[in-house]
Amino acid sequence: MSDCTVKDCDFRGLIEKTRNYHYFVESEKVTEEVLRELVDYARMAPSTSNMNMQPLRYLISCDEQRNEAIFDTLSWQGYLHGWGGPIKGGKPAGYIIVLGDKTVCSSYVADQGIAAQSILLGATQQGLGGCIAAKVQRRKLREALDLPTRYEILLVIAIGKPGEEIILEEQKSGEDAYGWHDEEGNYHLPKRSLESVILKY
Repeated sequence: MSDCTVKDCDFRGLIEKTRNYHYFVESEKVTEEVLRELVDYARMAPSTSNMNMQPLRYLISCDEQRNEAIFDTLSWQGYLHGWGGPIKGGKPAGYIIVLGDKTVCSSYVADQGIAAQSILLGATQQGLGGCIAAKVQRRKLREALDLPTRYEILLVIAIGKPGEEIILEEQKSGEDAYGWHDEEGNYHLPKRSLESVILKY
């Protein structure tokens, strides 16, 4: 058990650095051991399913050929017009596919979100980054992985060494929430203010 307190670990800093990255350093490989450790964090996270059924299962990949098959089923930041996703050299080095086992239960409530955030927090702590993809060509991915139908594809989480810096900025009233890349390749991400998300009635 770690002796690290929330204050000592700089929890706010960990949250702020835990982002959905768009570019990675593809040459920085991610090992199976690291991916297994990230899944272990997800396994230990709370489960909201009835009677603690723990219905989530995971597929991991750090194999280049398998990674490419997974990459081809993902949609990247559709609102960034003209951008089809990372190019060769900037792609993720690993993936964790979050699955729901339909033989355990039929509803996963919020489990996949809790698991995904646990994985991203763990990745950030290890100097890595990730990107949660919910827009997935699920049939194509199922066929590529020869995945039995008992497993529902919920999320795909890309993992790798971040190849960009993400700068958080306060979203001004009336402004949209779309992020953008500057000339140096940094990604600027507007976030609503604390006062704007806490309602007073």
